[in-house]
Amino acid sequence: MPLYDYKCVDHGLFHALVPVSASGERHPCPGCGLASPRVILLAPSVLAMAPEKRRAIARNERAAHEPRSGSQHSEREQGCCHHARRKPNVFYTAQGEKLFPSARPWMISH
Repeated sequence: MPLYDYKCVDHGLFHALVPVSASGERHPCPGCGLASPRVILLAPSVLAMAPEKRRAIARNERAAHEPRSGSQHSEREQGCCHHARRKPNVFYTAQGEKLFPSARPWMISH
């Protein structure tokens, strides 16, 4: 069961373990028994976050659904925004095993 926050008019905030099916209902205050509404509090990490980071996160969320802004020439030339990758040199032995002469010697071939 999740832990939800509730606010009593007389006693203030309190927490209660409530089933998800009853998450929208009022919960009795442990001090007076008055049915109290659920409140949603901001996470402390959001309040303490640097303004620059908060703006960067907001900018990234807005840009996630926007189309890329690049010319067709640049996208055709480089394949979007990635640099061209060079193909690794692969040699095959007579038994069919792969050899990578330029790869790291400790890597195992698959």
